[in-house]
Amino acid sequence: MAVQNPYTNLPDNAFWKTAVAGRKPREINGLWTPKFEIKKQDMIATAGSCFAQHIGRALKVRGYAWQDSEPAPLLMRMSQEKTVLFNYGIFSFRTGNIYTVALLKQWLDWSLGQISPPEEIWQSPEQRYYDLFRPNLEPNGFKSADEALKSRQNTLRAIKRSLAKTDLFIFTLGLTEAWINHKEHYVYPMCPGTLAGEFDPNLHQFKNFSFLEIYTMLIEVLDTLKTINPKMRFLLTVSPVPLTATASDKHVVTATIHSKSVLRAVAGELKNARADTDYFPSYEIISAFPFKAVFYAENMRTVLPQGVNFVMNSFFNCQERVFGTPAEQIPQNNPARPNTETFSKKSTDEVCEDALLEAFKK
Repeated sequence: MAVQNPYTNLPDNAFWKTAVAGRKPREINGLWTPKFEIKKQDMIATAGSCFAQHIGRALKVRGYAWQDSEPAPLLMRMSQEKTVLFNYGIFSFRTGNIYTVALLKQWLDWSLGQISPPEEIWQSPEQRYYDLFRPNLEPNGFKSADEALKSRQNTLRAIKRSLAKTDLFIFTLGLTEAWINHKEHYVYPMCPGTLAGEFDPNLHQFKNFSFLEIYTMLIEVLDTLKTINPKMRFLLTVSPVPLTATASDKHVVTATIHSKSVLRAVAGELKNARADTDYFPSYEIISAFPFKAVFYAENMRTVLPQGVNFVMNSFFNCQERVFGTPAEQIPQNNPARPNTETFSKKSTDEVCEDALLEAFKK
């Protein structure tokens, strides 16, 4: 009688030969076994790096209760292009991209009144005013510093209101690199002097957050969110979009691998350590080498629409594989059901401030 061992009865997806080697990239599936069911009635908030925009959009298209805490003014809603231009309806909060955990913690602390936000507003030579913590929010800036600060306060109130009723918070980790005001200890989404502001080498300092720093901060963030809503659950993802540029003195490829590896390790550790936290492998689905970069554009950075579709269909398919089809979801054979063909190039475009750094390469 053959001796049994721990590998004897493992499923096909546990073996490289059956899960990967014999399959084409688009045939590799089942990378996620979700911890908990995401129901249509769950109030869902999304935030983070550029790729998080696709998750929120896909949830909304499929009829999930995605939260838009600060909807566009009624007249602006007549134009989808204008709504996106002014950064409405992209994330659940009108913060712009939140690339780092430090910036997420900062927004959360400000919204809860634990730390007073700075009144740092930059005035351009054209007499327009820019919030350096949301430098790309208004395409032409604000009319006054007071208007910019009032707009930020509106967003902080919206964050607090929204989190109180959030059942599932989805956060996409994007970068380990950041720029800080080392005197006031503020974190910026972009280096001052790029999209807005003026760079001051005596004030603005480069920071590449370590695994331990990010892990510790993210635990603090999740624990704080649980004080707002004890029933809140968390889904972490890592953006598969490489760095546009690095200030780390490394090659941009090694800087990208370092950054994504740290973030992936943080997400994995928290998924293992916390019953309320899961990880969805959007990063692996796009960037893992068995997928042969088929979902990247020629620049090897931009994720193609079919890549976005593949990721989001993987998300919902894995949920259905484990928990079944949501009762109110449109049946598979109904042509009205959203699928990979319903998302056009325009609908998968990202609002990504980080990409604008390319303009500084001479």
